[in-house]
Amino acid sequence: MNSILLVDKPKGLTSSRVVELIKRKFKVKTGHTGTLDPLATGLLIVLTGRRTKEASSFLRLDKAYEVKAILGLETDTFDSEGKVLWQSDKEVTREELEKVLSEFHGDIWQVPPPFSAKKLEGQKAYQLARKGVSVDIPPKKVSIYSLELEEFQFPYFTLTCHVSSGFYVRSLAHDIGEKLGVGATVVEVRRTRVGHYQVEQSKSLEEILS
Repeated sequence: MNSILLVDKPKGLTSSRVVELIKRKFKVKTGHTGTLDPLATGLLIVLTGRRTKEASSFLRLDKAYEVKAILGLETDTFDSEGKVLWQSDKEVTREELEKVLSEFHGDIWQVPPPFSAKKLEGQKAYQLARKGVSVDIPPKKVSIYSLELEEFQFPYFTLTCHVSSGFYVRSLAHDIGEKLGVGATVVEVRRTRVGHYQVEQSKSLEEILS
């Protein structure tokens, strides 16, 4: 079995767990092509057999996401599953949010979340963070090709974005919250596209394993 599997990852599972389940089912070498957080759903590309050698070419592909976040809340993981660090009661208007969003376009410098798979001295950042080790992750240049505000009903807002590889939507929400001075945290993330591969082409993990 030498395949490209388009999986619609369910919420609550790590990407590694998805790979493990597929490997167990088909008894073949298996790997994914870019991590999705346990909180996230959507397109996860899994390679099997000889196709696993092509993983690096998939990692470089651009991606598209739908992101729902909440204003007035900051956590250590930059998403709603983390420890709350501080909260704000200050209300934000749609105009204020749109003004800040206009600053996020083209090439930007972005610091990955402390709880991420970014490697630091051979260890993943989240492994160090869980041990209570303070992590100083250097910023990385990434690109935003498009960013649209789809819904706004304070304190929640929903964005769609088309971005380069290596982009963290949790960091995007965090940075938006910082610029507004109220904090912001991701509530939901769905990856809708990787390169020319669309989530509509994917199958649920349940279908693949059945």
